[in-house]
Amino acid sequence: MFPSMPQDGERDPWGPDRSREIAKSAPGRATFAERSSGHGGDADREDPELVEDEIEVVAVRRSLSLAIAGFAGLLAFGLVVGAQTTGPDARTSYAAVIFGIQALFLFAWMTATRPPAAPVITGIGAVVGLLTVYIAATSASVSLLSLFWVALAGLFAAVVAQLVRAGDRHRIRESFGNTAAVVFGVAAFAMLVLLTRKPTGTQSLLVCVSTAGLAVLLARLADAVYPKPRLAPQVPRGGIGVVLGAMVGTLGASALGSVLVLPFTPAKGAVLGLVAAGVAVVADLGVNYSEAAREEDTETPTFWVARHLQGPLAAFAVVAPVAYAMTTFYLT
Repeated sequence: MFPSMPQDGERDPWGPDRSREIAKSAPGRATFAERSSGHGGDADREDPELVEDEIEVVAVRRSLSLAIAGFAGLLAFGLVVGAQTTGPDARTSYAAVIFGIQALFLFAWMTATRPPAAPVITGIGAVVGLLTVYIAATSASVSLLSLFWVALAGLFAAVVAQLVRAGDRHRIRESFGNTAAVVFGVAAFAMLVLLTRKPTGTQSLLVCVSTAGLAVLLARLADAVYPKPRLAPQVPRGGIGVVLGAMVGTLGASALGSVLVLPFTPAKGAVLGLVAAGVAVVADLGVNYSEAAREEDTETPTFWVARHLQGPLAAFAVVAPVAYAMTTFYLT
């Protein structure tokens, strides 16, 4: 008359065997015995050592940081000394130095970024560099607009070259930023030649370039000694170096401003140094983040020389238009 009571095996369709299978398949759950022994479940999932193993921490190589710091210092020294030897009838030698740096910048960025139609873009970048340096050294008047039109024409030609082949066409959207950085970065160095033709341009170049070189040099030296705190596990840079480089660079620019002739003052030198040092260390650091992103996307590692020269070269490529803008709009 009354239904029989279910037996223990029939009471719960999820019997003991099924429960053990669920416990094994659920990574965040553990039995009482596993929790008591300290194994399994959330204890393993939240173990800091296991979490760190999932993120690869790139080691900071001291010798490499020292080498990059030395390269940044030599590059700044060459740009500053070359600018001091220029004159109305002596711009050819400095233009040749700038073109050599443009070629080095082009080699580093093309090797690192590998945009579509790379051989054609390399040729276009070389032509842009040669034309911009020639115009900056020989034009009758100081005109930044002429350099801009040459760079814009070079970018247009590079995009057209990437549209020719179907294999390059589908990558043009993702590579447009790198292509523009290559073309305009090459043209940016010609602004240093153009800057020496302005009344206070050589002094501004001295302050901005030497400050940027000092900032990058100190940032890399600090990474070789104490790369802490790490800005990201995948980026072999420390926060102390970035801050120290910007601060000491600003102090050095203030000292230069106190010994240079008018319109320079310690305050104006500090302003120029703060801007130049800030953009230099940020550009150098940004290259490291870009390289880390390329490695996360499982791209083939770039040629190591180009990869490590890219940061200081990018820093001075950004400092050149900054120095020109500060001279034009702040000192005059």
